Amino acid sequence: MQRLTQNDFDALFSLMEKSFPADEHRGRAAQRALFADPDYAVYGIKDGADIKAFISTWRFDDFAYIEHFAVNPSCRNNGVGKKMLNDLIERLGKPVCLEVEPPVNGITRRRIGFYERNGFFLNTYPYEQPPMAAGKKALKMHVMTSGAAADEQRFQKIKSALYEKVYRVVKV
Repeated sequence: MQRLTQNDFDALFSLMEKSFPADEHRGRAAQRALFADPDYAVYGIKDGADIKAFISTWRFDDFAYIEHFAVNPSCRNNGVGKKMLNDLIERLGKPVCLEVEPPVNGITRRRIGFYERNGFFLNTYPYEQPPMAAGKKALKMHVMTSGAAADEQRFQKIKSALYEKVYRVVKV
C-alpha cells in the first residue's frame, strides 16, 4: 500500500465513480482539489497505472476518518480489503472512524459485518452525512469507530469535526 498522488487521480476517480453513488462523492474538480489539503491523504494498491484498491482519509488531532474505501471488484474476496484496513490503522496510529449506510439490506449488513470483524463498532446515534456538493442529497448514515463504541460526547465531537473539516458546514 502506498500513498497516492495527483498523478494517480484519473484512475482513482474512475474507481470511485464505479464504487459509490454520485451523492457519496464530490465532483471531479472538487475531489482533485482535496490533494492540496495537508490533512487529506489517499492510500492505494497499484498495478502499473491501475488502482486495485484505495482508502481516502482525513487526519484530525485525536482520530482519523476514512472517507472512501473501495476495492476493484476483480480483487475482492481475497483479503485485500482486510489487509489494507489493518495496515492503514497501524500506519495512522490513532482511532479511526468511518460512515456506513444503515443495515437495511444484505449488502449494507455485509459491509457493517466486514468492519465489525476488523475491530469497528457501529454507533447508532442519529447521523446524517451532509451533501457532498450543491445539488447532492444528504444521506442517513451511521458512524463506526475502531477499538470501542463512542459514547455520546465522543460521537458529538467526531460529528462536529467531520461537519466542519470534511463537509465544510457548521451544524451539530
